[in-house]
Amino acid sequence: MDKIPGQTGYLVLNEEGAVLSSSGDLENDEKSAVVIMGLINLTSHIDKAAFEEGFKKLSINYDKHCYIICLSNRKVHIVKKTLDFTNGIP
Repeated sequence: MDKIPGQTGYLVLNEEGAVLSSSGDLENDEKSAVVIMGLINLTSHIDKAAFEEGFKKLSINYDKHCYIICLSNRKVHIVKKTLDFTNGIP
């Protein structure tokens, strides 16, 4: 997986939530995988159209980092990224 600026880790999960590949802060992080799959399942119950039509990106933002979640090719791609606001760009 190509590294994006500020990336500190990534997870790739299958449809059932099993870790297929990982690196960095998220290496073999099955706890985060379970939490994120639960969030995705909750989202599908709240907005069924999001999964029928497909969402492009789901972001979870904290003060200093965020998780970016995308569904592609029947896999869940998760990137953990630091947020650096010192230069005005997240």
